[in-house]
Amino acid sequence: MRVLFLIAAFAAPLTAQQAPSAPADIPPVAQQIAAAVLPLPAELRDGATVMGYKQAGKLAVLREGKNGMHCLALYVVRPDFHVACYHKSLEPFMARGRELRARGVTGAKVDSVRFAEIKIGTLKMPAQGSLYTVTAKKSAYDPATNTVKDAGLLTVLYIPYATTESIGITSQPRDNGPWLMFPGTPKAHGMVSGKM
Repeated sequence: MRVLFLIAAFAAPLTAQQAPSAPADIPPVAQQIAAAVLPLPAELRDGATVMGYKQAGKLAVLREGKNGMHCLALYVVRPDFHVACYHKSLEPFMARGRELRARGVTGAKVDSVRFAEIKIGTLKMPAQGSLYTVTAKKSAYDPATNTVKDAGLLTVLYIPYATTESIGITSQPRDNGPWLMFPGTPKAHGMVSGKM
């Protein structure tokens, strides 16, 4: 079912930010940048900050941006092709998730820690923010043409603490329109799926 695929695709940028295993070959920086920005609308790609890998196991800035979007070349260290981009206002939340996973914190405990930190004010969550992802089989990505076949495209709009009642979007997963995931929590967000 497409909804389950999209849930998995959305969860991927959050769970895949743990300490990566060493890739056999690290793709050239230019390839990582081109791949990492694929989820973004065309007009946002050139101005995005891109993080990827110059050495095994260390996520680093490959290109500084100027438009407030951050993209991660996660496909380098994952068994599938997955890249994600999000607004810079979400970076503290995302970076904290990466840090916790690198320390061995897993599953729902990552959010438990982050939610507690948001509650006491040591971790800031923006009023809103966007996230875009592309997920496919590893073999679906062609670095020569920088294209992906049969990819799942997902756009997420973070609206902390939103509920169905507060914004009028169902919290029931569906594949034919937006729906609200994690309603009432700091990471409440609208899921909008689309075909790449």
